[in-house]
Amino acid sequence: MKILLQGTGGADGVPAFYSDSRVSEYARQHRGKDIRTRTAALVDGILKIDLGPDTWHQVARDGLDARDWTALLFTHSDADHFAPDELMYSLYPFNDMEFAGFTIYANGYICRRLIEKYPDWPFEIVMTQSFRPFTHGGYLITPLHAHHKPDEDAHNFVIQDGDKNLLYGTDTGIWDEPTWEALAQFRLDCLILECSEGMAATAYDGHLDVNEFLMVLGRLREMGTVHEKTKILTTHHSHNGEATHQELVDFFAPHGVDVGYDGLLVEF
Repeated sequence: MKILLQGTGGADGVPAFYSDSRVSEYARQHRGKDIRTRTAALVDGILKIDLGPDTWHQVARDGLDARDWTALLFTHSDADHFAPDELMYSLYPFNDMEFAGFTIYANGYICRRLIEKYPDWPFEIVMTQSFRPFTHGGYLITPLHAHHKPDEDAHNFVIQDGDKNLLYGTDTGIWDEPTWEALAQFRLDCLILECSEGMAATAYDGHLDVNEFLMVLGRLREMGTVHEKTKILTTHHSHNGEATHQELVDFFAPHGVDVGYDGLLVEF
């Protein structure tokens, strides 16, 4: 299995709009891995996770063809993950396609939004619920409930292909006990986990800072869900986290954690 980290930034990206934060200014000057578009990913070239406002740029930058996607998985409806206007370009009159080449999997709130916006469009939309696995092609996909939006069933995804197991978690917060209980049944080959607050912890409990990240990771290791061969990476970094890419690398290196960056392809 492989996962392409198309974007690894928070809601306003790095550098952020209208920001003179230290991290934003550093990214403008040094570019490279410090430039972070809004978080999104692609599994095995066909399972697209989230469709945010930077999708076109990410596709063009990485030489991708969106017609290869067979599934579009939405984690939740925040604007950096869910840009529904972009879906119109998948069909006529913007091309010759009468049906989209992918199935949309999303929670009930997003499904309602899409049906209201595209009432007569030929999209295949499947409602997902946390802890209810579904299959797509050769994949078993289990949505887990993220502690992020109290008014919405926000998802993290365990994706299994019969050989390898991946957990992709953005906007996780510290999971509630039902999610921890569900995670106990998995043994992961790869863990992608958010670290939005970086080195600047806040009172908000819908994102992780570096210390909360390590706390979550420690519990996963104690459970056996994460083991010595699990690849562990970060994503969803905000400029407000007050850490450049290299500063995050230096912090996480002793803990066996790699810092994700835009365009990174991880194979496991």
